[in-house]
Amino acid sequence: MKKQTILIVDDVDINREILCEMFHEYHTIQAENGREAVDIIAADPDAISVVLLDVVMPVMNGVEVLEEMNRQGWMESIPVLLITGEATSQIEREAYCLGTSDIIKKPFDAFIVKQRTKNVIELYYNKRHLEEMVALQTKVLRKQKEELLSMNDRIIDVMSNVVEFRNLESGDHVKRVKTFTNILAQYVASEYPEYNLDAYAVKVITSAAALHDVGKIVIPDAILLKPGRLTKEEFETMKTHTTRGCDVIDMLADIQQGQYGKISYDICRYHHERYDGRGYPDGLKGEEIPISAQIVSVADVYDALVNERCYKAAFTTEEAFRMITNGECGTFSPKLMKCLTLAKEKFESVVNGTYVESA
Repeated sequence: MKKQTILIVDDVDINREILCEMFHEYHTIQAENGREAVDIIAADPDAISVVLLDVVMPVMNGVEVLEEMNRQGWMESIPVLLITGEATSQIEREAYCLGTSDIIKKPFDAFIVKQRTKNVIELYYNKRHLEEMVALQTKVLRKQKEELLSMNDRIIDVMSNVVEFRNLESGDHVKRVKTFTNILAQYVASEYPEYNLDAYAVKVITSAAALHDVGKIVIPDAILLKPGRLTKEEFETMKTHTTRGCDVIDMLADIQQGQYGKISYDICRYHHERYDGRGYPDGLKGEEIPISAQIVSVADVYDALVNERCYKAAFTTEEAFRMITNGECGTFSPKLMKCLTLAKEKFESVVNGTYVESA
């Protein structure tokens, strides 16, 4: 297999040599200033696997390199790790906004630098190849309409995997949301027959739940992968994942079975709506919100609460249950809250790793 190529950009010779020695198993290229680095990337962007970038340099500094890489569209395919001893809070914020994958401060630990570099290379490699795979499979599936029904789950799995590889915080989030959705949907079907949720509808809702955040594949990395809380403007951009996700669902319309497509669309667009009309993107109220989206909304919020995020610690299952039922996470349907109460122990067993799905 061809060696991964690391571009090391630093104006201090000894720093470049130390990094080259650390990454002896990779192919390394050196640049002593930002202008030289940009010229190297421009010659063959596809050849660079990752850039290890200093900030303070002559000719062109690290921030200017990031700006140029953004102008050229290189940040979408080339991850950048800032390695610097001059990382003020302002520089860090600016670097993350420009798409930096990580910031490592000098003096650094060699093991940490190697591991973070390896992780970001693998992340971008998987992201690129998964996106290529989705595009290729979508094109092929357009010509195979006779296999629509059997391919629904496969389409959903591939698309949700793209989201997970783009979103560093997601991990097993999609898998857990599907499990919570399945549990809650079964209680809704049992307790409220007026929703007409038969076994097949529960299966479709559970499967389609994997696409609730599919719109995040078009959210810029600087926002999607940003550590910490988003600014008001960034959050407004993040909120568009609901409508942008519907654009993705629409592109799959002719290769998805009707009910899958409709429910996927409803979940994607409406899973952030709230029963009192204070959600987004459309401000739907009460039973205007499709039951599929209501179910996934509760599952999504519960999973977000009981798992650690870069901006918060995990809440206990008791705290999460209380916060949702007390309306601290927005208003949900009283019917859904009754079903959540019935599902409480099963939800807890999912979190504790003891849940066994019934046949």
